[in-house]
Amino acid sequence: MRPPGARERARPRAGRAVTPPAPPAKLPALDRDTASRLVKLSLHCVGREYPNKLAVVLSGDGDVAPPRQVHPAFFGCFDWHSAVHGHWAMVRVLRRFGDLPEAQDIRAALDRSLAPERIAGEIKTFEANKLLERPYGWAWLLRLCQEIGAMKDDAAAERWLAALRPLEQLLVSRTGQYLERLSVPVRAGTHHSTAFALAHILDYAVAAGDEALAQKVRAAARRFYLQDRACPLSYEPSGEDFVSPCLAEADLMRRVLQPADFNRWFEAFLPGGPGAVTPLEVRDLKDPKIGHLIGLDFQRAWSLRGVAAALGPDHRWAASMEHAAAAHGRHGLKLMHESGYGGAHWLASFAIYLLSGVGLAR
Repeated sequence: MRPPGARERARPRAGRAVTPPAPPAKLPALDRDTASRLVKLSLHCVGREYPNKLAVVLSGDGDVAPPRQVHPAFFGCFDWHSAVHGHWAMVRVLRRFGDLPEAQDIRAALDRSLAPERIAGEIKTFEANKLLERPYGWAWLLRLCQEIGAMKDDAAAERWLAALRPLEQLLVSRTGQYLERLSVPVRAGTHHSTAFALAHILDYAVAAGDEALAQKVRAAARRFYLQDRACPLSYEPSGEDFVSPCLAEADLMRRVLQPADFNRWFEAFLPGGPGAVTPLEVRDLKDPKIGHLIGLDFQRAWSLRGVAAALGPDHRWAASMEHAAAAHGRHGLKLMHESGYGGAHWLASFAIYLLSGVGLAR
């Protein structure tokens, strides 16, 4: 029995916000030591076949096969899309720090995966599975192609890109067809998010000079999101999200609209700004679904940074958004190494994306 007047200690609630110490206004850029540490996680998983979660549809006994046969290029890292953005992370690091100790291992892994005969096997699987990895995996495959394409005057990169070309073209075609058929966007906080995928695909289209695809993405984004108002950010996240639906949408629209138009749109979209959005408590770091919230830290951080940059340094919300981005990024970096393979197989890619400033330039 408590003494009279004593207060019961409040118990933490699932999903409650945590308030980490105030970080510096900006996150550090990706440096050599951090790149080396993170890319080791991608190297570790790209050739690790099991555990594995296949997403193909089986039409008969003959379709049952081990992951390395279903996905000859991207069979590691637990699932196809994680393998793809694990390869993206390796290319990103190789392009930024070509003399890292891991560079030779990265090149060897890319040579193995991105061989023409292996990509041909991927195409065979995709031809039998029309909806496979739509849209998240498609977006990451195109971003991988974009990153390899940025490795100028590199003979190996030219070889990898040539091998990927048929799969790249197939997914570009499917993306265009999908956007023509999609009447409303998917506003999820997971792999199905339309806005999250379209931001990646638009960056790819612009870098590749594919104006037809870029126009389709911009038109779809305007059709889906231009009239959105008062996004319910306070309702986010769901317990297994790794994407903020509101911030992913804003991160896309900053790429679509001209600066003045985006500022007007954003102020109507989030009246009062993003407010006191803070990192969330993750109560089971090694639960692969609950651990999605670590990835949410990174996705929120890069979206907040991108939107703040689009609004401009003098905007009244820019400084608080940069502060929130730094808090989320540092929180994610603190937790990711305690997440086990369920997190390590993919979180390195998200951390590298954030720290290397992908997409910050308009």
